[in-house]
Parts: sequence; structure tokens; C-alpha cells
Amino acid sequence: MQKINLAEKLAKVASHWDPHIVASYNGNDIMVVKIEGAFDFHKHDESDDFFLVLDGEVTMDYEGAPSVTFGPGEIVVVPRGVVHRPRAEREAKVLLIEPEGEPNTGDPATAAAKPKI
Repeated sequence: MQKINLAEKLAKVASHWDPHIVASYNGNDIMVVKIEGAFDFHKHDESDDFFLVLDGEVTMDYEGAPSVTFGPGEIVVVPRGVVHRPRAEREAKVLLIEPEGEPNTGDPATAAAKPKI
């Protein structure tokens, strides 16, 4: 029952594509991540993927569909099973929500660790 300052949490994140858990909510991890460049195309078979841009600009590429670019205060929800990849030409700061334990790549073998900060 304490407030969480996302800017302070993001200041502790030194690398890109390395999500850090800042809170849990109804069985979901709430995470912050810094992104730059392009992530690999991937999908999540069991869950949707939630992205809220806090700072910067992100483009979500989809397999077989037009890309969507979104900025601060805008969200994109990628439906489960949809092949996608986020990318950012310059560093962007993003809030993610995923079910606890959901691998960020959709594959536990290639997923980031998601430490708590």
C-alpha cells in the first residue's frame, strides 16, 4: 500500500530489453523496461501483451498487418497468438503488464529474467 515512482524505478534500469518488475496486480507482473532497436518477432500463445509508452516512441510491427507507432500516454495491446515485435529508433521507456511468469519472448528458453526493483 505504497506509491511507486516509475521514474525512480526506470533510473535503476541500466540496460535495454531487460524488464524489471515494479509491482504485482491480480496475478500480473507490472514492469518497466527501456527499449532501443528492434526486439525479435515473437508471440504469446496464452496471454495478451500490454504496452504503455511512458517516454519516447515505439513502433509495433506485426506479421501480416500494418505497423503501429505510439508515444507517451498511448497503449497497444497485442492479442494472444499474434506475431509481433516492438522497436524504437531512440530509447523509449515502457510500462508492461503480463501474467506472472510469462516469458517476454513467449519462450521460457529465451526469456529475460525480470528481476524486481
